[in-house]
Amino acid sequence: MTISRRMFLAADFEVGAIGLGCMGMSWGYGSDDRDDERSIAVIHRALNLGVTLLDTADMYGPFTNEELVGRALDGRRDEAVLATKCGLVVEDVVTKKIVRNGRPEHVRTSVDASLRRLRTDWIDLYQLHRVDEDVPIEETWGAMSELVDAGKVRAIGLSEVSVEELERAQVIHPVASVQSELSPWTRDPLAEVLPWCEEHGAAFIPFAPLGRGFLTGTVAPGTFGSDDVRATNPRFTDEAMAENRSIADEVAAIADRASCTSAQVALAWVLAQGRHVVPIPGTKRISYLEENVVAAEIELSQEELAALDGLPVPGQPRY
Repeated sequence: MTISRRMFLAADFEVGAIGLGCMGMSWGYGSDDRDDERSIAVIHRALNLGVTLLDTADMYGPFTNEELVGRALDGRRDEAVLATKCGLVVEDVVTKKIVRNGRPEHVRTSVDASLRRLRTDWIDLYQLHRVDEDVPIEETWGAMSELVDAGKVRAIGLSEVSVEELERAQVIHPVASVQSELSPWTRDPLAEVLPWCEEHGAAFIPFAPLGRGFLTGTVAPGTFGSDDVRATNPRFTDEAMAENRSIADEVAAIADRASCTSAQVALAWVLAQGRHVVPIPGTKRISYLEENVVAAEIELSQEELAALDGLPVPGQPRY
């Protein structure tokens, strides 16, 4: 079992059609189920299957997820397209208070720290995690472009941005990728950002393509610990999950008819949005990783795609 390939045209990368989001191995979804050695085994299995795009960020942990990924890539660095991010700073680990920092000096110090933690001489894709409203994007993006010239990173990307911000960045340096949330229950980027990426040869990297677990049908209300970001997410209150249950039910019904899983249906829908789309579902288990890989070979019918396109908008905002 190996995965099909897709191209980052603007950066001349070839990657597996599905990547691996590493955040949950160290941050975000509760500490009870974390196991570094198991997570390293997941990363190794991903590389064996051709899942080559590995996504992390300095804020995950903070810092510990980059260290974990660096350990996992010891001796296998050339097999991965390694993506990390800067621009968000965890001010308080307990409350998860996060602030934005897009100052050029922060970009320059952050990349060097990430290189050390990742145990590498270069980062394939360095991404701005969020635009800092207090710093013109031209200043932040200019500093990031300097890192390409210095050979510290091969390409640069943006996360959760508007087309207007993309246009301003593109004038200074090509945007290699855009990372935003996309799934059958979060379709906001389809109208403008996804077409912009296709037009400019930029990859689109969907995070949370499984709706943070909701679309798999395996997430139960009231089961999130205090260190799980879903505990305070508007879409994961008991009322919102009940209101949105019909969305997950429809995904499950399509999965039953297609003889696959709900996760595979959600990923197949995301992949069908364009050849420049490379989702990064996160997992801490090899069984889920292998399930996700199979989704790259699933072709939904036009009727199934239309049914997913017609799902209702969730009853609550995503943040």
